[in-house]
Amino acid sequence: MRFPPVFLKYCRTGCRSWLAPIVLAAMAAGLTVSGAPARAERIKEIASMQGVRTNQLLGYGLVVGLDGSGDQTTQAPFTAQSVNSMLSQLGIQLPPGVTPQLRNSAAVMVTTQLPAYARPGQPIDVTVSSLGNAKSLRGGTLLLTPLRGADGQIYAIAQGNVIVGGAGASAGGSKVQINHLSAGRVPGGATVERAVASPALTGPTVRLELTQTDFTLAGKVAAAINKSLGTEGAALAQALDARVIEVQLPAEADKRVPFLALLENVDVTQDLPSPKVVVNARTGSVVMNQTVTLAPSAVAHGNLSVTISSTPVVSQPGAFSQGQTVVAEKADIQIKQDGGAVIKLEGGAKLTDVVKALNTLGATSGDLIAILQALKAAGSLKAELDII
Repeated sequence: MRFPPVFLKYCRTGCRSWLAPIVLAAMAAGLTVSGAPARAERIKEIASMQGVRTNQLLGYGLVVGLDGSGDQTTQAPFTAQSVNSMLSQLGIQLPPGVTPQLRNSAAVMVTTQLPAYARPGQPIDVTVSSLGNAKSLRGGTLLLTPLRGADGQIYAIAQGNVIVGGAGASAGGSKVQINHLSAGRVPGGATVERAVASPALTGPTVRLELTQTDFTLAGKVAAAINKSLGTEGAALAQALDARVIEVQLPAEADKRVPFLALLENVDVTQDLPSPKVVVNARTGSVVMNQTVTLAPSAVAHGNLSVTISSTPVVSQPGAFSQGQTVVAEKADIQIKQDGGAVIKLEGGAKLTDVVKALNTLGATSGDLIAILQALKAAGSLKAELDII
């Protein structure tokens, strides 16, 4: 059962009765009560709003209070320079030519992301990473650090205790370490000082950007919006290209946020993904989606191994011959090729059938990559082969 467009328009413009929250809750859960599509996703899961984005912030700071695991001044001179500059601002002047040994301090880079619509005073988490040769930031405290954006302006100020999810100990040349010790986080350690203006709700329209470029999906998103939120004879959305859909916003400013909340929860029926096999040549990982199929084929795969062994040979001169001992090497090279029987692979229309057919080969992940490439070249693998 779907709600009539006229009824939806009435609820958006002036419905204030007890029925309005129930209708809006049902629409947020999905505009279809029965007969839901087999593969439907909400717009908020496949698209984002243009202009609603995070901004990266970066800062340089100092971590103090370390237990002798900080930077070595001789190899990280910028740490001592930073400490001298900080002390001079606090009214402390070091004698000329004095370089302090700061084993309890470390120079760090502080990074974070400024969320969309963040307001001054809002706390955000920051990541602290060692810039020098500090062994560990565990137990340290980040001093007041301004965080700047790409335009050079300060948008947040960070300070707080660094939390490192690891531990380590070393003595007598032995070292034991759990996880990474030269980076940590300060939860809620930065305070937003300046907001970033977002033009998303200022114009008459808002643009949705799909996460993937697809003309078919862009047309389906526009059609779903017009069917769910549009009125008779008026189209709210239109696809500008394979990635961007433009949607008309209500003229009243107080109705735009509820309208966008409904817009994000509109269901869009998608087709099954295109058959694709992703191969990571560095790690040997092979990943297939559910639409990969395999035509009947025959495969023969053999292994070629080359073994080189070296044995030292010592030539010892006779007694009183005044000769010298000579050490040589004797190399033994063996080449072995295992014959591979021809194995028939039955055609499979399901992913489980394809996996079962490839498992009959008994090949390793490295061999499987070569087999998949050969099957694709022979036209037996009905999928796009993507090697990363």
